[in-house]
Amino acid sequence: MAKVLVSACLLGAKVRYDGRDNLLDHPILKRWHQQGKLVATCPEMLGGLPTPRPPAEIQTRFPILITTDADVDVTPEFLSGAEQALELARKHECCCALMKARSPSCGNQEIYDGSFSGTLVAAPGVAADELLRNGIPVFNEHQLCELIEFVEQNIQAA
Repeated sequence: MAKVLVSACLLGAKVRYDGRDNLLDHPILKRWHQQGKLVATCPEMLGGLPTPRPPAEIQTRFPILITTDADVDVTPEFLSGAEQALELARKHECCCALMKARSPSCGNQEIYDGSFSGTLVAAPGVAADELLRNGIPVFNEHQLCELIEFVEQNIQAA
């Protein structure tokens, strides 16, 4: 079975910006984890950011600028983490990724708009975008059925 890159917070690692996790308790994920099919990552930590850390949001895309709520530029850490997440996915031959929705790194469909007001915009996070641009499909925790179907089809095609 192909491997799946997964946001570490979804597997219970306390790596979120606020030091908590987003544990996703699902029997198929548990089975895949036991089978060694999941590759955990936290792009923000890969990029050198600590846990806990100030919340960050993407301010602009061209040029890319990511800042904390205290206006500290964390763009280099986010970009480095995105590149390392892609390298990890390639190294482990991941067929796809399961990433945390709405994260400035991992969100695959929508992220916060940069105003720190809770407003969402249709755009991917930095790491999800890097994976998508390199042909690795990204699902979020609200798309588990689609992820499972994709992985099962990927197994049959292999």
